[in-house]
Amino acid sequence: MALRPLVRRYGSGDHWSVVITESTVTTPVPARRRVHRAWWVAAVAFVATIGAAGFRATPGVLIAPLQDEFGWSRGTISAAVSVNLVLFGLTAPFAAALMLRFGIRRVVTFALLLVAAGSGLTVFMTQSWQLVLCWGVLVGLGTGSMALTFVAMVTGNWFVARRGLVTGVLTAAGATGQLIFLPVLANLAGERGWRSAALTVTVAALAVVPLVLLLLRDRPSDVGLRPYGATDDTVIAPPTPAAGGVAARALRELGRASRTPAFWFLAAGFAICGASTNGLIGTHLIPAAHDHGMAETTAAGLLALVGVFDIVGTVLSGWLTDRFDPRVLLVVYYTLRGVSLLFLPAVLGDAVHLGMVGFIVFYGLDWIATVPPTIALCRAHFGEAGPIVFGWVFASHQIGAAVAASAAGVLRDVRGDYALAWAGAGVLCLLAAAFSARVGLPRAVAATV
Repeated sequence: MALRPLVRRYGSGDHWSVVITESTVTTPVPARRRVHRAWWVAAVAFVATIGAAGFRATPGVLIAPLQDEFGWSRGTISAAVSVNLVLFGLTAPFAAALMLRFGIRRVVTFALLLVAAGSGLTVFMTQSWQLVLCWGVLVGLGTGSMALTFVAMVTGNWFVARRGLVTGVLTAAGATGQLIFLPVLANLAGERGWRSAALTVTVAALAVVPLVLLLLRDRPSDVGLRPYGATDDTVIAPPTPAAGGVAARALRELGRASRTPAFWFLAAGFAICGASTNGLIGTHLIPAAHDHGMAETTAAGLLALVGVFDIVGTVLSGWLTDRFDPRVLLVVYYTLRGVSLLFLPAVLGDAVHLGMVGFIVFYGLDWIATVPPTIALCRAHFGEAGPIVFGWVFASHQIGAAVAASAAGVLRDVRGDYALAWAGAGVLCLLAAAFSARVGLPRAVAATV
């Protein structure tokens, strides 16, 4: 606030009186910059993704309690987990098509309700097929609808600047969800029974619904905004009206993408990604360490540590994707992962030592760092259909994981160790690096890189 003299003259003719007073002049206060709505949307997506990851991983906590109460075999209970994993992958492209047709908010809300229903209804089950229906089908469909295609939709619609970074953060939410939920649910199942754990998942899923309805929107134009980082020169394509049914569109986009070499290189590389992470390390690191004399609890702690470094590596990968050619990043990631797997037999032993810690840190940073550049390449090649195409690429990831999980188990039974499985995965990762180098970029994008 400032003061300045104000001169006023009174009178007429030759008789004037001058009065000097002080007038208050208010200095304009700049308006406070409001947080762009895109960050609120990203925050809700982060919470939903954390929940989806935790909900999907919960059946593993319930295997032993269910076996104790109902006497079901591990194979019977694992069938529900297998259905859950398959649907988690195969639902993704159809969920992306649903989001394009009906909107992100509606699909995510319905997905959370499916998870809540699937988890809550298990407290009434008496037969094993009911477990397959609830945890396998309902929870699998629900969590699959909030998988990485959901991340691709949110970042593609709401961000121009910082898109890769936000993709990395939301992808890392998957690892965060498992770190948050699994210890809590395991403790609940152990102290208060598996039903309390199942009901906790139901309550958590329902608690996210109001946040989605209140803050999540499909596109910035729905609230009169432009995507974060968009300028006057940014071309924002309007949404394309969906022709035909949702399933038809998902299959149609698969048909179009399958006619391009880029799709097959990305899908093959991501299948190897799934084989060398969830399928191999995620499934067999603990029993492999136990074969060498390491306690299972210690091995489980190492696997959890992989998840911690995974968060750091994936966020960093998103930041790098905003600044470097995503193909180069994929080549580096797959090469480093392959080398680390080739060295794993040399460091795996009966106790935790410096070499094993080095592998955990190195491998953890690279665990799903491949996701942000893969999403970026799908978007660059396939435009608005990029999330649907990435859904099919993600499905190949889950198929690769399933094949590797089974193959590694067979190799262990036949040979008595996992040495050939580690070596095979390492070579495959080097092959994935070669695939990534062959992806190429569309001409319009290549001109700007």
